[in-house]
Amino acid sequence: MPILITVTFLWAFSFSLIGVYLAGQVDAWFSVLMRVALATLVFLPFLKLRQIKVKVALQLMLCGAIQLGIMYGFYYQSFLYLSVPEVLLFTVMTPIYITLLNDLLDKRFNVGFIISALLAVVGAIAIRYQGIDEGFLKGLLIVQGANLCFATGQVAYKRIIAKQPMDLSQRTIFGWFFIGALVVVIPCYLLLGNADKLPTSTLQWSILIYLGIVASGIGYFAWNKGATMVNVGTLAVANNLLIPAGIIVNVVFWNHNADILRLSIGASIILLALIVNDKFNQKIKKTELNR
Repeated sequence: MPILITVTFLWAFSFSLIGVYLAGQVDAWFSVLMRVALATLVFLPFLKLRQIKVKVALQLMLCGAIQLGIMYGFYYQSFLYLSVPEVLLFTVMTPIYITLLNDLLDKRFNVGFIISALLAVVGAIAIRYQGIDEGFLKGLLIVQGANLCFATGQVAYKRIIAKQPMDLSQRTIFGWFFIGALVVVIPCYLLLGNADKLPTSTLQWSILIYLGIVASGIGYFAWNKGATMVNVGTLAVANNLLIPAGIIVNVVFWNHNADILRLSIGASIILLALIVNDKFNQKIKKTELNR
């Protein structure tokens, strides 16, 4: 858990850096390409080609393609329709997706997922109850795409590593994760990127370098390694620590005019969704223990 908490504070600044300095100014796919390419370079020196089987390497690449490559595609687009606090709050569905995916793989069904999801949507609407438009709804759906990808990657990585030898050094195989993301990101930039919207200032380049080496490279390795050290329930909760941390950073440093009351009301409803989801999970676990 300490690793997950540390990465949470590291990532808390990433949302605002993207929303304030990159979104709408620098091509989203170029930003993604830079982040993934730099993160890959960080771990290439540690990569040992014979450390794992080809099948496992391909599985890790698939994890990276989904959790990082496809997720970033959704994530960067969401800032074109939503404010930074809204993007953060709408990531609340990630732990619910983690629970759902884990239950599906274990061939269980969590009724609380449906109820929690509906409550979370109500909370999202409360944040923008005077300004619901097509752009807002599109942004909300785009964030859910990012959430689902991020949740899928975490659950899959945790299960893959659980089947590997205990003495396996994750540092020596994590390069496959970023290589998988590159396989997705490179063609996406070539097909969808806009070469006329490259960074134009030293600040923008510096932010991209920081996001690539620190937030993506070190951050994703530490987060996924931390995910293998806790149970699924703890991992789900840890995913939402980023919400308050990110909002506090954004409001304090950049978004002084944020509607705190509306954000608080929506956040409270969304928090209720998490509590409901957790109660259902506890009930299911008690039922299984009593069998």
